[in-house]
Amino acid sequence: MRAVGIVCEYNPFHRGHQYLIEESRRRLGEDTAVICTMSGDFVQRGEAAIFDKFTRAEAACRTGADLVVELPLPWCLSSAEGFASGAVAMLTALGCDTLAFGSESGDADALEKLAAYLLSPDALTDIRRRMGEDASLSFARARQLSAQAALGDTALLLNRPNDILGVEYLKAIRKSGADIKSLIVRREGGGHDSRGEGAFRSAMQLREMIRAGEDPSPYIPAAAMAVYRSAADSGQIRDDRLLETALLSRLYSVKPEAFDALPDAGGGTGRRLYSAVRNGGGTEQIAAAASSKRFTNARMRRMLLCAALGVCAEDTKGVPPYIRVLAANEKGRALLRERGGQSAIPILAKPAAVRYLGERAERIFTLGAGAHDLYRLGCASRDGMQPDADWRRNPAIV
Repeated sequence: MRAVGIVCEYNPFHRGHQYLIEESRRRLGEDTAVICTMSGDFVQRGEAAIFDKFTRAEAACRTGADLVVELPLPWCLSSAEGFASGAVAMLTALGCDTLAFGSESGDADALEKLAAYLLSPDALTDIRRRMGEDASLSFARARQLSAQAALGDTALLLNRPNDILGVEYLKAIRKSGADIKSLIVRREGGGHDSRGEGAFRSAMQLREMIRAGEDPSPYIPAAAMAVYRSAADSGQIRDDRLLETALLSRLYSVKPEAFDALPDAGGGTGRRLYSAVRNGGGTEQIAAAASSKRFTNARMRRMLLCAALGVCAEDTKGVPPYIRVLAANEKGRALLRERGGQSAIPILAKPAAVRYLGERAERIFTLGAGAHDLYRLGCASRDGMQPDADWRRNPAIV
């Protein structure tokens, strides 16, 4: 069975996401299985998702996806490079022959040129030189300046969030040597964390509408909207104030040496963040106080979540140790039967089976399970709430 992979957060799933799935099938064949590697309860921009991972996975599987698997927590909270690397490894293991993604430019040649250049020794040397000469220069800015010097205006694509992620996907494919092609679809409507028009609205806009009590249904497919409504009606929607309290209670108990062990904590960044925590304030204030021209706010938010959730730099090394299934339809289940014994990364349909995969796999799963418990503390309803719920939750079959 042919399969196309999509890396996603679906926070929430909207018509732009549906368009990417439909366009992928139109180009590759209607029988193509769509496999989505999705972030869990916390996402790469350093915040909690609007709905939990199970709700978002079911919504996607009722709206075009055939199989939704979870990107484990350490890779969800990584840089764009780590996020892409973990997801591409999982999709490759599942036998995807194509990786589809949205792009503001839709310029496949330009994105491939950027990926090739940024992996070259010349680029790495030049980026390090620029950052060494200017202590205020962030990695992202140094990378863009280096690419601009080598490739001219092509480097301007590094100003666009979906193009940036696209470059990282292409880099991950090149680095892994995977036999997987790219399918690049020009993004319709608003870009990531920007505003759109007409039927296509960004996930950021939809989150704002949901929090404000407005109706986002014109911009979300009906099948997904039904899942979200059911979750919201039962109180399973994130409450920022409740979650903030839960996160701060964790952060206040984290020792300074644990901040030193966080991902991206080099150069005193961990202690800088620890000092900001001890000075008080909410998580946004803490992240802002610790950020600088070199250390972005998003990086500080991810590090704060890693500190609260117990993720250290060692956890992010290598590839994810398992592939956890969150939701599947009949085609997705058929694909799992076909690929299950061939996957280079073990596939988990039942959470308890992770205990047979070794110490590292169990630790990574335990981190995600703890994150799910904390996420649930940030929901309005406590009905049916029990600790370790992630260990008992089986995939949604739709």
